Amino acid sequence: MDSGTVVILGTGGTIAGTAGSAHDHIGYSAAQVGVQALVQGVASLADAGVPLVGEQVAQIDSKDMDFAVWQALALRCQQLLDDAQVRAIVITHGTDTLEETAWLLHCVLDAARKPVVLTCAMRPATALVPDGPQNLLDAMAVATTPGACGVLVVCAGEVHGARQVQKIHPYRLHAFSSGESGPLGWVEAGHLRWAENFMPNQPPGHASKAQAALEKIASGAPWPRVEVLLSYAGASGTTVDALAQSGVQGLVIAATGNGTLHHTLHAALLRAQAAGVVVWVATRCPLGQVLEQPGSAFASAQGLSPVKARISLMLALMGAAPVSV
Repeated sequence: MDSGTVVILGTGGTIAGTAGSAHDHIGYSAAQVGVQALVQGVASLADAGVPLVGEQVAQIDSKDMDFAVWQALALRCQQLLDDAQVRAIVITHGTDTLEETAWLLHCVLDAARKPVVLTCAMRPATALVPDGPQNLLDAMAVATTPGACGVLVVCAGEVHGARQVQKIHPYRLHAFSSGESGPLGWVEAGHLRWAENFMPNQPPGHASKAQAALEKIASGAPWPRVEVLLSYAGASGTTVDALAQSGVQGLVIAATGNGTLHHTLHAALLRAQAAGVVVWVATRCPLGQVLEQPGSAFASAQGLSPVKARISLMLALMGAAPVSV
């Protein structure tokens, strides 16, 4: 679909942040500027000749992202994807939990025909040289590229997929990476260049699985309690035992190396699993993924980072079938 409205959904974040000084890039308050003001502040957006609509879904620092905002955002996105008058969706979001929101939306949306593009900023809107306006322009370039689809992340001129993207730096403008796989593409002089031999698509069966997951969220089903824990030298099992006793339903473990676990933690996880807690194992390594070994006591996170595996496990515990890339 090469015509129609692009809807920009605001959720807050640094891109909407303000500080008392144009030189202050750290001590700012996030989520202060409304999405309408953000759009109006980037005059070049009007030059694209595409109708724009801004909506404020939330106004939060993304470190405080919660299930209620996720539910509202996901449901609104699907409504817009189903609207024949809407060409694409752009979401302004804080960087801290952007990768989690991107993965959730990938899991619950059928975006095979239209793109859902998340963008952000590492400097507040009041910075001497803010990066938010350029990121928003780049997101618009991706959103309006013929054939673009799926849930994508745009930051610092790079386009990332929802599965691989990860925040890798706390304050540099180039804060996101897709690790070994690299970006899906780049925005250059206002135009999207896909990586060689890449074209966006969704795997067979994704739409039906996404619809089932979204229906679970829309029904008001409670989000299962899933926690993320870390394996490290001298780890104990006390936290696992306490969580199991408190009623936790799932645990994702950021393991060392290729899914290895401290023996004390391993024993506690076996106890928790025997008590009915679902345990998934990811790796705390920033690159690569766990290669499963025969006879492993715990399920693998299938290459997802620990925080994304948590989202998939929550959806699985809701009764939604797991989705793939």
